Amino acid sequence: MSLVNLAHVCSHLQNASKARLGLTSIPVSKMHVNLVLGLQREGFLSSVTLGGVTPPKPFLLQAQPDPEQLDKMANKLKEEPWHAYAIGEDEPQQTTPNATEKVLGRELVHSVHVPENPAKRRLWLGLKYWQNEPVLKNMKLVSKPTRRIWLTSEDLGKITRTRESSYVKGLTHPGECMFITTDRGIFEARECVEKRMGGMALCRVW
Repeated sequence: MSLVNLAHVCSHLQNASKARLGLTSIPVSKMHVNLVLGLQREGFLSSVTLGGVTPPKPFLLQAQPDPEQLDKMANKLKEEPWHAYAIGEDEPQQTTPNATEKVLGRELVHSVHVPENPAKRRLWLGLKYWQNEPVLKNMKLVSKPTRRIWLTSEDLGKITRTRESSYVKGLTHPGECMFITTDRGIFEARECVEKRMGGMALCRVW
């Protein structure tokens, strides 16, 4: 587990929110995946998508066919106009390598291209804003590469009740969360208190 890379991710997400970016990317690792899924579960991120070096198309744009596809559709409707009507679900569906087309002109959904080389994979994160303010304003590392802080469920209970424990300040900001890595995965501090689990403190977000 590299806390140096996690420190870079924390500063990157904090700066991306202050820069009002709608989409940003971070390197892929098991810890990063579990952490960003926890951030999405707590409401700090709008989307998490695995992709390549280029950002994935938004889902609304994925449903729009390409101009070449529209031309092919128009030519096909001239020759076979009955395709403009609804087709039953029992009709065979045409499949292409990177897209699935259920009904002509009705639904066209593209899959996100994921490179085979793991070094070229990126996690694309959608940032959230409310009333012209970023939802994720601050993201600080708790444990450091030179000092890793381990907390018990009793320590986490005090921290979630805004009290200091084991040299870690309590959660005093509105909506503040702290993520803990345990033997069962990465959880928020309140979940660890409910499940009576302890672990190493990773970062705090508010």
